[in-house]
Amino acid sequence: MASYYEATLERLRAKLLAGSVIHADETEVNVRGVGKAYIWVFTNLEEVIYLYKPSREGGFLHEYLKGFGGVLVSDFYTAYDSLPCAQQKCLIHLIRDLNHDILSNPFDEELKGLAAEFGRLLREAVTTIDRHGLSRRHLGKHRAYADRFFETILARTYGSDAAQAYQQRFEKYRGKLFTFLDHDGVPWNNNNAEHAIKAFAYYRKVADGLLTQEGLASFLTLLSIQQTCVYKGVSFLKFLVSQEWDIDGFCDGGQRGRRVLSYDLYPEGYIPPRRRERSTG
Repeated sequence: MASYYEATLERLRAKLLAGSVIHADETEVNVRGVGKAYIWVFTNLEEVIYLYKPSREGGFLHEYLKGFGGVLVSDFYTAYDSLPCAQQKCLIHLIRDLNHDILSNPFDEELKGLAAEFGRLLREAVTTIDRHGLSRRHLGKHRAYADRFFETILARTYGSDAAQAYQQRFEKYRGKLFTFLDHDGVPWNNNNAEHAIKAFAYYRKVADGLLTQEGLASFLTLLSIQQTCVYKGVSFLKFLVSQEWDIDGFCDGGQRGRRVLSYDLYPEGYIPPRRRERSTG
């Protein structure tokens, strides 16, 4: 079945590359006879592709994502850094790192101050998203504040090693932290890719260490199609029975069901400010 749907997988890849946003992430898996390997996921809100790779080496990304002219949303794994496209780094990962280091350095006032300034800037942008969505027209007003934030912290002289490390990190990723302010539909976190990874994580609980490379690669082909059907609101079983290769063609034939709503733009557990007001009012 996986061989039958190779052309379908290529269609999904072509759709991803032609889009405006790709969310990317990777996770570990244990493969029989190999040991630790990695599963990569690439998705938007319509298509999903899972790939098996024997290592976390990201050299294949340049060829696999060749021609993509949109925004890549990812974590801070350095394999993504050299890709020749606009990028948005997941700010949830940055917040987690800041919180972890503040807990490890409870008396570092410089680090606390830097984190507070970053948090204030991000909260204001997220409040705008809550009111107007991921609209460049509304988010653009925060660009001047973001530029001022970078100019301010990069001009300072920090005595704290932790604060210096984050100053260098902000300088390195200056052009990749607030890309979402300049585009429509680009989120500030990588929640969509992490959500897609869960579909494989559920399977990993029962199959970790049991599958061979070939078996896992075949499974991922079908999982890519199944999750794409979920995103598009069509029946995976009916698509298989139809023997179609083109999921969009299948949808155009009137098989699309209830449209699945876009996944939340906020991380799990986060309640946007306006919703908090309504829930406590």
